[in-house]
Amino acid sequence: MISHCVFIRFRPEISRARRDALFAEIDALRHTLIGIVAVYTGVNVSPEIGMDKGFAEGFIVDFDNAGSRDAYLMDPGHQKTGARLVAAAVGGGNGILVYDLDTGHCLVRQAR
Repeated sequence: MISHCVFIRFRPEISRARRDALFAEIDALRHTLIGIVAVYTGVNVSPEIGMDKGFAEGFIVDFDNAGSRDAYLMDPGHQKTGARLVAAAVGGGNGILVYDLDTGHCLVRQAR
């Protein structure tokens, strides 16, 4: 499984309603694209003050495999929403951090 993690520094003038609408657009893609397992959106809730480096909101899309993720990246709906996210971010693309994690190949250590 691929976890596609996207963190955003929204420009201050971007309203809560606009942010929520952008996240809803991402969530809606799970109804039209094959291979999306789950979509999570929201604000950073970490108690580690400042560690988010200003990336205070974001989303994670879980895909069943890299091919599904790649199809999502090429999807016109994703590209339109992505362009709107870039426009809403501080510094455009510099205000967005993307990190994909192949959770099928992660080393899992369990607490004792």
